Amino acid sequence: MSGAALGLEIVFVFFLALFLLHRYGDFKKQHRLVIIATLLAWYLCFLIVFILPLDVSTTIYNRCKLAANSSPAESNGSYVTLAPSKQKCFKPWSYIPNGIMPIFWRVVYWTSQFLTWILLPFMQSYARSGGFSITGKIKTALIENAIYYGTYLLIFGAFLIYVAVNPNFNLQWNQLQTIGIAAANTWGLFLLVLLLGYGLVEIPRSHWNGAKRGYLLMKTYFKAAKLMTEKADAEENLEDIMEEVRKVSESIKYNHPLRKCVDTILKKCPTEYQERMGRNMDDYEDFDERQNSYPSEKSLVKLHKQVIYSVQRHRRTQVQWQILLEQAFYLEDVAKNETSATRQFVHTFHSQEPENKIIQYFYTPTVEWYWECLLRPWFYRVLAVVLATFSVIVVWSECTFFSTQPVLSLFAVFIQLAEKTYNYIYIEMACFLTIFFLSICVYSTVFRIRVFNYYYLASHHQTDAYSLLFSGMLFCRLTPPLCLNFLGLTHMDATISHKNTQPTAYTSIMGSMRVLSFIADGFYIYYPMLVVILCIATYFSLGTRCLNLLGFQQFMGDSEMTSDLIDEGKELIRREKRKRQRQEEGENRRREWKERYGNRDDSARNRVAHTDQKESSFSETNTNRPLSKYTRSNGRTERDRIELLQDAEPLDFNADSINDDPLELDSGRYQPGGRYLSMSRSKVFDDV
Repeated sequence: MSGAALGLEIVFVFFLALFLLHRYGDFKKQHRLVIIATLLAWYLCFLIVFILPLDVSTTIYNRCKLAANSSPAESNGSYVTLAPSKQKCFKPWSYIPNGIMPIFWRVVYWTSQFLTWILLPFMQSYARSGGFSITGKIKTALIENAIYYGTYLLIFGAFLIYVAVNPNFNLQWNQLQTIGIAAANTWGLFLLVLLLGYGLVEIPRSHWNGAKRGYLLMKTYFKAAKLMTEKADAEENLEDIMEEVRKVSESIKYNHPLRKCVDTILKKCPTEYQERMGRNMDDYEDFDERQNSYPSEKSLVKLHKQVIYSVQRHRRTQVQWQILLEQAFYLEDVAKNETSATRQFVHTFHSQEPENKIIQYFYTPTVEWYWECLLRPWFYRVLAVVLATFSVIVVWSECTFFSTQPVLSLFAVFIQLAEKTYNYIYIEMACFLTIFFLSICVYSTVFRIRVFNYYYLASHHQTDAYSLLFSGMLFCRLTPPLCLNFLGLTHMDATISHKNTQPTAYTSIMGSMRVLSFIADGFYIYYPMLVVILCIATYFSLGTRCLNLLGFQQFMGDSEMTSDLIDEGKELIRREKRKRQRQEEGENRRREWKERYGNRDDSARNRVAHTDQKESSFSETNTNRPLSKYTRSNGRTERDRIELLQDAEPLDFNADSINDDPLELDSGRYQPGGRYLSMSRSKVFDDV
């Protein structure tokens, strides 16, 4: 099993990152480099979280071996027997051989740092650039990142000059590397505490409120009112941008040098706008003979950037509106079915997507009623209590993890108790649950926050390239300090425990923070205590109240504006519900009409075919016989009956002539122009 656990987790984490990226990104429309860079950033960050518990169990086993080697010992198989205490150091099932983890952590860490500080910021500017060529986009990205990169180079250069001038400092390359790592982790820890303080309170509270059907429905109405405003704004913005594109497209004709740029912009527009602009286009026109002022390439680049942003925003609001409607309809169905006497869940509208037959077989209407109306609220309440307990333990441990005598951090107590018995399964499960809960609190906040319309992670493939790359940057900057904070909570970091023991492989690549004592003994220990203040502020919704005062409407139960938006959202949902009901009623009527009269149409077609067959057989048998004087009239009667069954088109009174027998094409009275000699339009309408 040596190394097998590491390989399995590497594969599992890759598919997990791929699944999440597929949920938020769009593999078909977004650039491949954006998808690959974001996938690599997410994958490396998730990999650190999943592999770190294996590093902890391997380190505990290595400490046991060192303690055994420093005293009389006897080797026996895969463990070491201590002579004084007769204690056995069992090798963990997930043991990773020496030398693998340091190389693994070094590659993962420095790759993630290269992504977050160099590559991803450059790709962000490249993705938002409106350039029409790769060279133009690279030039724009370099210009936009010049200030970003220049600031870091200026700070680093000033620090090097200070170290070179001051004789008290004699730093080597390893120490400079440690200082760079400490600076990056300090920035990450500053942001980590802010996000962690929000997630520790909001995640349990959101699950507790998830058990309140009335609360969820009111919040959905509130979201509907806000989303409708955003949707209308996006449509208006798109109309304005498309009007500018239309003017540019009409002014720059096909033989203009910038026409290729205009065609590139038109390809990014929605299909209906492309067709509308294409119908209004003239043929080739010499632009030199006209004295119009043509837009410059720089203005076209700006317009291209605006088109990309407005189209993406419009598409996202449309999809989110449909998703919100489905959610509102479902919550209203749950409220109606709670008082159902049959205990079978009845949907107002059928699902537009085909459901899995296996799910339909097990998840019957009765099972759905018991789950949605009885079990789900209690499940969410129990889960909220468990998450709240974890949050309290995390807050307590963040405030007391620096205390080693006595050990006050509960996570450190759990790990040390398991370490005495070398229960590696318990150690790995405890470490995994701890760091997984911390990661959920931090990462879920990253997925929830929204910086106006510049950064917003929207599910159902509606996240733009800029937001995906920005999320990858945040993950790469938050994960290393998150792992260091976890090792500090469990006292696996020698800087916190103040013990001369073997460090974990992850801590060894970070270097000794003693180079900067004011960071190691000050900021890393006392700054995480601010999580208490942030949790209190989140519990009383101070941030929400401040945003509400600034004009950014937030959901607050005691606000008059919130009540007005809820009423507006309820009316919008009711309107959309009536519209969908009318659509379904129309479809049902058409389906019933088809089922009722479809058989008659089929029988009519069969009679027509049978009549044609009889007529053809009759003509074959009477080929050589002279026609009687009644043969024509009888055939005429059959043809009239056939014409009625075939629903012949009405006569065209605007034509040059009228044919009273469309089937009698072999008659001598019919001329190629479609005109009978015995009838003319002037004679027919003389009395009119």
